[in-house]
Amino acid sequence: MPSELKIDGLPKGEHPIHEDYAALFIHDVPLLDVRAPIEFKQGAFPNSTNIPLMKDDEREAVGIRYKEQGQESAILLGAELVGVDKQAQRKEQWAEYFQKHPSAVLYCFRGGLRSQISQQWIFDQTQLEYPRVKGGYKALRRFLIESTERIAKTIPIVILGGRTGSGKTRVLKQLNNSIDLEGLANHRGSAFGPTATPQPTQINFENALAVALLKQEAAGATFLVIEDEARNVGSLGVPQALYDAMQTAPIVKLNVPQDDRNKISIEEYIVDTQTHFDEAFGKEKGKKALAEHLLNSLSRIQKRLGGERYKVAQVMMESAIKQWHNEQSLDGFIPLVNTLLVDYYDPMYDYKIAKKTDRIQFQGSVTEVLDYLQSYEV
Repeated sequence: MPSELKIDGLPKGEHPIHEDYAALFIHDVPLLDVRAPIEFKQGAFPNSTNIPLMKDDEREAVGIRYKEQGQESAILLGAELVGVDKQAQRKEQWAEYFQKHPSAVLYCFRGGLRSQISQQWIFDQTQLEYPRVKGGYKALRRFLIESTERIAKTIPIVILGGRTGSGKTRVLKQLNNSIDLEGLANHRGSAFGPTATPQPTQINFENALAVALLKQEAAGATFLVIEDEARNVGSLGVPQALYDAMQTAPIVKLNVPQDDRNKISIEEYIVDTQTHFDEAFGKEKGKKALAEHLLNSLSRIQKRLGGERYKVAQVMMESAIKQWHNEQSLDGFIPLVNTLLVDYYDPMYDYKIAKKTDRIQFQGSVTEVLDYLQSYEV
């Protein structure tokens, strides 16, 4: 920072810098993001909180001034836009944040002027030194991308397969070395997969996935168990390096009786989803939201079902929803779910798995698969 610039609030001296990127994510270190809200919305990290130095319009104005008249003029404009009152407010917000998160570190986009100014203001307010991330968001993002690419090549993967409703996610949750792509993507990976809340952005999904991989590496995982997923989980794409590794990995296949699959599907797609909608919208609105969600999801597979089968399924769905809401009975969903699994989902899965039979290393019941994976050796 040029020492001749005598603007109140500019960095007055050297402040600590944090360079151990892996430690930040492995240990869930709280992260203070001082970028503008629009930057944070486009992409952020798990465990990060946005308390910006400049709002979106302020950042835009300073950026334009920087391009047109250079750094010194941009700094002067920034000091003008973030006046005494705003500066005091932001100092108080940051001080409160660090009081709650004393181990936190801060960052801006490149680890430059914005985070340096923020560091100094925080020091002015608290008389305490809090480190900034070297290279800022850009360096952290690059580190996570490279970590995913590296780990995808260095830690072997085992794919957990099985027809829809086999309870693959339930098995993953019982393993210490699993990566739950659907959980990270906030989507169950099918036409009925959306939840009560939106999916993360592609960048946030990739960041969260990379952090999960880093934690598994740090824990000493000798292999990773990942569900057999398509290239996209909902609207989000699995990073190419990981997807490529998944395409050649051995498969362990769950074989679950049809009645159990019906039960699991109803629990996960009806009961659990109803709970999520109730939490998001309240009970009355949650009921209506679930009904709309189920009927909209069914309409997404109308073309594949065919006109007649879709009409029959639609009537069955409406009747089952009414019975669920009026009588708290799930019985109406049983024939519908059975039909959808047998006539729609199973043929698709069987077609895909038939191309991978040479990769199936083991298959069995839930108990047998768990025992196999827990004693698996690479």
